[in-house]
Amino acid sequence: QVQLVESGGGLVEAGGSLRLSCAASGSIFSINDMGWYRQPPGKQRELVATVIGGGRTNYADSVKDRFTISRDNAKNTVYLDMNSLKPEDTAVYYCNAHIISLGRKEYSYWGQGTQVTVSS
Repeated sequence: QVQLVESGGGLVEAGGSLRLSCAASGSIFSINDMGWYRQPPGKQRELVATVIGGGRTNYADSVKDRFTISRDNAKNTVYLDMNSLKPEDTAVYYCNAHIISLGRKEYSYWGQGTQVTVSS
């Protein structure tokens, strides 16, 4: 059994910053890709950023140069530092991880989601 627990969402004014964290726990052999997705009100879930085990990152164009994804492999944790936040960044943010189980099978897991609201 694997759990992803997110923290760090909240309400912030435009131009402000927030840091999201997502910690994976349970029966984990290793973790491949980790990432953040978001679902704005009334819209579909979209990619925000991903980071592979070696550290290579990928960002949505809308967040490049404002958001930074990082991971601490020793803690099985992925972070999302969000700066210069805009009202259009308002969404529920979800953590995702591709986890290799103790049985050496890969599964995709999702966190429960954390609300980020940016006021204008």
